[in-house]
Amino acid sequence: MKTRLLFITLGAYYFGFSQIPTDYYDSADGLSGFSLKTELKNIISNGHIDQGYGALYTAYLTTDNDNYYEMDNTVLDMYSENPAGADSYSYAHDTNGGTDPGDACGSTGFSAEGDCYNREHLFPQGFFDSASPMRSDVHHVVPSDGEVNGGRSNFPFGIVATATETFTNGSKVGTNGYPGYVGTVFEPIDEFKGDIARCLLYFATRYEDEALEAAVDGSGEWDPHTAENNPMDGSTAEFYESWFINLLISWHNADPVSQRELDRNEAAYNFQGNANPFISHPEYVEMIWTVTPPDTEAPSVPTDLAIVTEEATSIDISWVASTDNVGILNYDIYIDNSYNSTTSNTLYTITGLSSETTYDINVLARDTSGNTSELSEVIQGTTTVNNIIFEEDFNDCTTVGDSFFAFNEASDKNWVCEDSFGQDDTGSYQMNGFREDVASRDWLISVNSYDFDATNTELLSLYLDYRFGSTPLELIYSSDYTGSGDPSIATWTNVPNISIPTDFSDSEEKEIFFDQVDVSSITGTVYVAFRYYSNGSPTRWTIDSFKLIEKQELLNTPSFSDDTRFTVFPNPSNGNVEIQFVENQNIESLEIYNLIGKRVFSTTNIPTTNDSIELTNLPKGILLVNITSGSQLITKKLIVK
Repeated sequence: MKTRLLFITLGAYYFGFSQIPTDYYDSADGLSGFSLKTELKNIISNGHIDQGYGALYTAYLTTDNDNYYEMDNTVLDMYSENPAGADSYSYAHDTNGGTDPGDACGSTGFSAEGDCYNREHLFPQGFFDSASPMRSDVHHVVPSDGEVNGGRSNFPFGIVATATETFTNGSKVGTNGYPGYVGTVFEPIDEFKGDIARCLLYFATRYEDEALEAAVDGSGEWDPHTAENNPMDGSTAEFYESWFINLLISWHNADPVSQRELDRNEAAYNFQGNANPFISHPEYVEMIWTVTPPDTEAPSVPTDLAIVTEEATSIDISWVASTDNVGILNYDIYIDNSYNSTTSNTLYTITGLSSETTYDINVLARDTSGNTSELSEVIQGTTTVNNIIFEEDFNDCTTVGDSFFAFNEASDKNWVCEDSFGQDDTGSYQMNGFREDVASRDWLISVNSYDFDATNTELLSLYLDYRFGSTPLELIYSSDYTGSGDPSIATWTNVPNISIPTDFSDSEEKEIFFDQVDVSSITGTVYVAFRYYSNGSPTRWTIDSFKLIEKQELLNTPSFSDDTRFTVFPNPSNGNVEIQFVENQNIESLEIYNLIGKRVFSTTNIPTTNDSIELTNLPKGILLVNITSGSQLITKKLIVK
């Protein structure tokens, strides 16, 4: 438990204390709906004096002083207060504008709960560009432990279904379980849900114009994606999206106004000259807003799921977008009846597959309220064959020497095999030079050479991560290295199309995965090597999942047909074409390849009633259109400019 106590005389900060006038809301009498909301805005805007962001710590002496739970005059923080027992930590009020002793967050920083407290915007200031007076309004800017404030981030409030982080008083972050929103949310404890709801409804009233103006895009139009997680709906009236209004009203009703809130409202009025009307008159909430039934309508099922491309370890799929009464958020991809991945697009590459394997694939749609469609019909995709030229996963340090050997050109530092730290924390190879700040020239070289003229279209995959220092890593090859001895006397060239990053950071570990990069411009028989020349600021480089494969090519050059059973129009094309068929013929399959054998489109079992198929966004280049009809394969050439 961390407690910093500083007992003060509150009167030293306020020479007079006045109450909210009894006629403060008289001009709102008889109004309802958004007319009432607008009149309340006029009332609470009149007399509001922006005291400045730094003055909030002074305000907290009276607005957020614990005279209700421990009653020890410490800071009352809704994110850390434990109403059922002793707090895990507490803070004395800061009388020096955020420098000592409370708010060390801005100077020494924090790494755990109890380190320091700062100012939490219940409505995140990033949503209104930190504009004044919103930034320093004590009615929605409250004291908070720095660690919990950071954990809340700018996530909207919600009901956590599955927590990813739980704080000491029970506040938590996790996936939302409240209908109407799919995403991460922050949930405070029940004791303060009504308090927070009324603060946010105050914000929607006091700043119905100002917040909207700050959130519009460059064209002056409201953009709901200006700030991720923003619950505003783009209107000055409703202000928040329906699901968020429903949530706030439910919290408002379940947690009525407390004496602590009444006292805080009076103190805030004395501090900046205005009050929160939803504390003085809780009935105003439902006089303005009505609860909208949550969206329960599921989106339509994705249709026309099709295989676009099949590779050795990946399959590209596409489908026609679903429809929904509110809006589609994303799609879930299922492989062999198990969840695989999520995308917001209708074209997706499924990766990490095994070669020469057939997979059952289907898709479901999810709307912005969290409703999901039924799964689409299943299609089957089959990965192709790729010949592995050279592969090392570094999972077995006893056999790594069969693939790579280390050479020390300078220093006694060297590559070292590890049983972890690699991709998915599997085995890896690392530079040892990061352990001491010494000059180091080290190599990791392939044991065998490889004849690039004996294979076609070689593809290289590689995983790297790096941290500390500023020493680059090179991936190079040589055709005149002998396979032993000092490699520095040989001629080495950078492997093509592999750009190893150099955006170093001393504190952040970064990773990159090169997936099937075309290195086929290499010719002759070559050795491959990693070269590490320390510049005095050593970097810890990690290597894993090194694989060189030969891409499967078309086995022969097709003979183009003048067969009139189908035509391709227009040809040449801009990528959008119509393939027309003669009536009543049995078309078993339609496949389109590029000249290196990559399939860019595929479909089967075309109904005999179809007389054409329209295709869009075909890739540029020369394409081969294959139609299988009966026992015959008909091929035509298509040029896409």
